[in-house]
Formats: sequence, structure tokens, C-alpha cells
Amino acid sequence: MTRVPDYTEDERNIVLGTANARWKKDPVDIQLADVEVQLDPEKPGRTECPALFWLAGNCSFVIIKTGLDRYRSCFFYKELEQMGTGIEEYDDLQQCVLTLLQTQADYESVRNGTFPENNGSGF
Repeated sequence: MTRVPDYTEDERNIVLGTANARWKKDPVDIQLADVEVQLDPEKPGRTECPALFWLAGNCSFVIIKTGLDRYRSCFFYKELEQMGTGIEEYDDLQQCVLTLLQTQADYESVRNGTFPENNGSGF
């Protein structure tokens, strides 16, 4: 099985800094993990990829490194709701994290009934 190179310290700092900017009062604890991902749906087999994982409130976040400057992200809840950003893969880690956090914040406000109406979000 092939493996994608681990996150660099700079990459980990981008994710940690961006996440902690959102949760200033309760900093997150980001964990390294390994996941197996099918990188190409047209080809069988999975690739071992490094991932960064953290919890915030009742939500879990994952950012998977799928190659050099290639990232996928999702968030999920204990109720087994798994959500993505609508973008399959990013080539900019900062944009990946920001979009993930904004999408989750929007989704959370929709779940709570506090999201402004007529915003075109599609939720």
C-alpha cells in the first residue's frame, strides 16, 4: 500500500492556528491520525493518508492530506451526520481549513435555527 507523506510542522501549525482562532476561549487539541482513502474512484485500492482530527463541542473535524498540497476535509456529529464543504479536494491548506470551519458554522446555525433566511446556502 502506498502512503502519502506526513503533515509538516508548518501544515500542522496552519490548522492549529486557524482552528484556535475560532475557539479562542477553548483551544482545540489536534491529533494526528492515519486513514485509508480511495484517492481515485476509477481505480481500486486505498492509500494510507495522514489526517488531523479534533473535537469542538459535539462536532468532530478531519482534514486528510492526500498528496503534496492536496487536502480533503469533513466534519461530523455523534448522530452520524457527515458533512463536507462541497469541494472534493483543495490545493491550499489554509483555504481548506477556513472553508471547513465556515461550512460547519453555517450548518450549526441552520441546525439551531439561527441562520439568516434567504441566504442561498442550499442547506
